[in-house]
Amino acid sequence: MRRDFGVAFITQCAPVMAGLKPANLFRWVEPDARAMYATIESWRAQLGPRGVRITVLKACARTSAFLIYVYRAAPLEKILRRGEVRTYLEQSGYPGGTLEQHLAHLSARLCTEAEFPHEIGIFLGYPLEDVIGFVRHKGKNYTCKGYWKAYGDPEAARARFASYRKCTDVYLRCYRNGFSPARLTVAA
Repeated sequence: MRRDFGVAFITQCAPVMAGLKPANLFRWVEPDARAMYATIESWRAQLGPRGVRITVLKACARTSAFLIYVYRAAPLEKILRRGEVRTYLEQSGYPGGTLEQHLAHLSARLCTEAEFPHEIGIFLGYPLEDVIGFVRHKGKNYTCKGYWKAYGDPEAARARFASYRKCTDVYLRCYRNGFSPARLTVAA
C-alpha cells in the first residue's frame, strides 16, 4: 500500500498549518526525485501565500529519503532573535545571520556530520530548556514525553502536546473530508 503524502504532511505539520507551532520536520521516501520536488512545489504554491514555507533540508540519493522542513518564517525568526537562543546557537557553531543562513548551516550539519544536530529542536519550536536538557541528559531523565522529551514544567508540556494532538486530529478529519491544504492553513 502506497503512503499518501498529504496525510503524512497533515499528520506531521497540522500545528504549523494552524499557527500553533513555528516549524516541523518529517521524512518522506520517494525514489523519483523529480516527482518529490514537483510535489513539494505544488504544496509550496498552495501554502506559501498563507505564510508556510517548505524546503528540503536533506536528500539522500542512496535511500531516496528526504527530510522536509515546514515552517513559518516570522515566528521562527522571533525565536532565533532571543538572546539565549542566539548564544546557544553560536556556541553550537552557527554563524550569526539570517534565517536562511541558519537553515543552510543546519542543512549542512544534517548532510555532513555523523552525529545528529540536536539543536534542531530550536528550529522546530521546542523550548530551549528542553533542547539543553536533552543534550545534557543524553535523552534521559525527562519530566514529560510527547512530541519531544520535555525537561521543564511537565504540565505545561502535556498541555502543549494535547493541543498539537487535537489540532492534528481535527486537520486530518477535515483533510480526509475534502478540505484543501490551503483551506486548512491559517494565513499569517
